[in-house]
Amino acid sequence: MKLGKGSRRPTRRRAVVLLSGGMDSATCLAEAVRFGYEVHALSVVYGQRHAREVRSARALARHYRVRRHTVLSLDLGPLLRSALTDRRAKLPRPSRRLAGIPNTYVPARNTILLAIALGIAESDRAEAIYLGINAVDYSGYPDCRPEYLAAFGRLARLATRASTERHARIRFHAPLLRLSKAGIVRRGGRLGVPWELTWSCYRGGVRPCGRCDACALRAKGFRDARVLDPLLVRRRPGPSRPR
Repeated sequence: MKLGKGSRRPTRRRAVVLLSGGMDSATCLAEAVRFGYEVHALSVVYGQRHAREVRSARALARHYRVRRHTVLSLDLGPLLRSALTDRRAKLPRPSRRLAGIPNTYVPARNTILLAIALGIAESDRAEAIYLGINAVDYSGYPDCRPEYLAAFGRLARLATRASTERHARIRFHAPLLRLSKAGIVRRGGRLGVPWELTWSCYRGGVRPCGRCDACALRAKGFRDARVLDPLLVRRRPGPSRPR
């Protein structure tokens, strides 16, 4: 289509994607790109135990060539009591976890992250926010449930100028909400997600610990989907070079 003199090129639809660097947020990013959104990826350093997942988020943003990747530092660690913000706290093992919400729950984390994403979306005139919450194979966090997301959507319609003046509704997409981890692995595989760039382990380090709750859920997903996790494949040393 040729554009007349003085006319504007049509703009692509925009979306904000909450990108932690894990397999769920990577799959959401891949889906947003697949649907043709121009993506503003948002990663938040809120005081978690390690920065390993942020490296993965940067790598994923580069891989998908997002329009913009914001890595926002918020020193909330001392204020939000959690095993993910306190390195002295013991991380629970799945086999020994007590009933109820585990100590890896970060108080109001998703509410804080979604509020920031909502502000960016309204400022960018984005029409969608993608987030990788899941209510099937998950740790039991209350802010990963469908009713939570529905309630935040109602808040967004009441709290934004975009909604009250322009009647422009920002939609929240949680495409993995009702999928098992195996379903997420299969969906991500169809979308071509580079699993080797993602990170799930709560402990950080060079290789996943294989003992924390996040590692157990990830392993379950790949095992049930009958897919090999590239992070667990040890690279064979190459031939020695002559000196």
